[in-house]
Amino acid sequence: MYETDDKTSGLLLSSVIYGPSYISFDYALSYHGLIPEKVFLYTNATFNKRRSKMFETKFGNYSYRDVPKAVYPYEIESILYDNYVVFMAKPEKALLDKLYTISPVSNKKELKKLLFESLRIDEDRFASLNKELMIKLIPKYKSTNLNILKRLIEKEISKK
Repeated sequence: MYETDDKTSGLLLSSVIYGPSYISFDYALSYHGLIPEKVFLYTNATFNKRRSKMFETKFGNYSYRDVPKAVYPYEIESILYDNYVVFMAKPEKALLDKLYTISPVSNKKELKKLLFESLRIDEDRFASLNKELMIKLIPKYKSTNLNILKRLIEKEISKK
């Protein structure tokens, strides 16, 4: 692939550098306001690649890592950007993708610490996420962290 316009946003190139892929993980969490940091690495989800990839270009740096094939096609939105379409995980999916890639924690207390201290997830923004959607997607990941998150969410829902 060749791009000659130096003003092209690196965001537009993410899915064509290595694919199929969509923007997720840290970049999508930042884009959706779940974390306070601005992220300069374009973080992308793939499936069946079996290894992570990094690319450095004059348009930016890109990382690619797998999520389970069973969850890959769900909850991706098309964002119109400079008359081009960019595929990005919705906030719930970006969070689940991120937690899937992190070493497992042991319990709900550790997960809360991971979410709100280590990852610095905004608690108000987290509270506004679609929990029913998350509960529906979690079993497709087969992940310890996400199973603990599911129990945490179900406990919060039962309190209401």
